Amino acid sequence: MKAVSTVDISLWRAGGPGAEAVAREVDEGLQRAGFLLVRGHGITRELAADVRAAARKFFALPESTKAKYAAIVGERGWIGPGMEANGYSEGTETPPDLKETFAIGAETRTGDPLVDDVWFLSNVWPREVAELHELLTVYTAQMRRLSDDLLEMFAAALGLANNPFDGLADLPTWTCNINHYPPMSVVGEPEPGQFRIGPHTDFGTVTVLDRELGSGGLQVYTDEGGWEDAPYDAEALTVNIGDLLEYWSGKRWPSGRHRVLPPQSDAPEEDLVSLIYFYELNHDAVVTPLELPIGRVSGLEPVVSADFIKLRLDAITL
Repeated sequence: MKAVSTVDISLWRAGGPGAEAVAREVDEGLQRAGFLLVRGHGITRELAADVRAAARKFFALPESTKAKYAAIVGERGWIGPGMEANGYSEGTETPPDLKETFAIGAETRTGDPLVDDVWFLSNVWPREVAELHELLTVYTAQMRRLSDDLLEMFAAALGLANNPFDGLADLPTWTCNINHYPPMSVVGEPEPGQFRIGPHTDFGTVTVLDRELGSGGLQVYTDEGGWEDAPYDAEALTVNIGDLLEYWSGKRWPSGRHRVLPPQSDAPEEDLVSLIYFYELNHDAVVTPLELPIGRVSGLEPVVSADFIKLRLDAITL
């Protein structure tokens, strides 16, 4: 899919003419699809593989064992099958998504229970897969650094003299989901309109995805091309912007609309695991949309990050 640009963030980090070319490509690519493939990110394939292997050990545990760590959408732990339907975020009633999830997030508590009990819950670590704790701690720390660089690069892509996200993400409300998409032999024949993840956009600033290639894999929507298989590059991470960044850009950049296809009859034993890092700003960060001529819509009101995202999270919870 040509709509999704590939950029090398290491060239942008190095500065100079190469960085300027990357910034132009970032702006053009995000205008087309809200998606990018990002190379040069510095996250080793070995680390991602180790996280994925540990996650597979957890998902292979008996359901009665995983149930000890049960959670609902927005909480920490095991979100079992039937708990989530992402299509509801677009107002579309769909069957539950064909997946299970292990979720963690930021634990930088503020001392205000009204805030902490929503955004900074304690993580739950399965004793049966002890290595998952250390691996995900390292992985999410690297993802946060990358996400901060991405936000800075996005500001540069619009020619802004200063990074407006400075000071808005010192206590971010990030979450990291590991999604397991079981094979058709486990979940059965998909219902009409059922997906591994239904059509939706993400809610925050940036999402960084490490995925496996598959028949029942990621698709991206653009106005020009409709639904198309997302391009895959084993050395790149898939990055999309969420609703909050679309809003901040004055709707210059569309929030990346996407879905994950259900298991396909030509690959009934396909079993995939995706590592998904959702980056959000501080819970109380005030986001002021860019005006014309950078933005495309004038007069958008400032919003508070947590309020903006919570409305969307509630919509997809079954």
